[in-house]
Amino acid sequence: MTKPATPPIRRAMVLAAGLGQRMRPITDTLPKPLVRIGGRAMLDHMLDRLADAGVEDAVVNVHHLAGQVEAHLAARQWPRITISDERAELLETGGGVKKALPLFGTTPFFHTNSDALWRETGRPALPAMARSWDPERMDILLLLADLETSLGFDGAGDFFRGADGRLTRRGSAARAPWVYAGVAILKPGLFADTPDGPFSLNLLFDRAIAQGRLFGEVLEGRWLHVGTPDAIAPAEAALAAQPVDA
Repeated sequence: MTKPATPPIRRAMVLAAGLGQRMRPITDTLPKPLVRIGGRAMLDHMLDRLADAGVEDAVVNVHHLAGQVEAHLAARQWPRITISDERAELLETGGGVKKALPLFGTTPFFHTNSDALWRETGRPALPAMARSWDPERMDILLLLADLETSLGFDGAGDFFRGADGRLTRRGSAARAPWVYAGVAILKPGLFADTPDGPFSLNLLFDRAIAQGRLFGEVLEGRWLHVGTPDAIAPAEAALAAQPVDA
């Protein structure tokens, strides 16, 4: 018997409320999501990818220099944008979703950082995640980048990935081969037993790991970590680079 097709992912939460402190002094007057890379705001890079993947509705949270983000988004036609206002309190990666949860219904959704940026060299990442999503086995699916090829990232890696795609933390290991690239697919029900106010999405990652239900999809491309002003020019060069012939 053929397994029914998984419904497409039509909604997304895009995090655009952060302070961008490492990007100062640029972010003293410009919110990090609106920093331009290759002629476009990083927020537009992400929203365009979501639209191309079939996302119809995106919730964007705002806090730091919120008016600039709202004004910028007013010019967009697609996906449809709803603002989640966090001016009163910055709610972090998990709390921001919980505040906006009534907008998502009961279906899984993309959860993305507004500054997640990459150059694809193979299959488009977000449609690949949607195709791999299996709610019977998974509570969360993360986009993973190769630590060794990522640009501008100086960490030691986040996860190990099993042959079946299941993830475990780096823990006490010196290095792990995979980095969380700032995109996930989540089930709304995961937030039922979570704190009120600010909390990190890592709480849900760890719960999913404990149940063997955190999985990873590998990015076919190069992840570009734009954390400081010095990272802008290398990221632009990487986006503009011509493919290398096989």
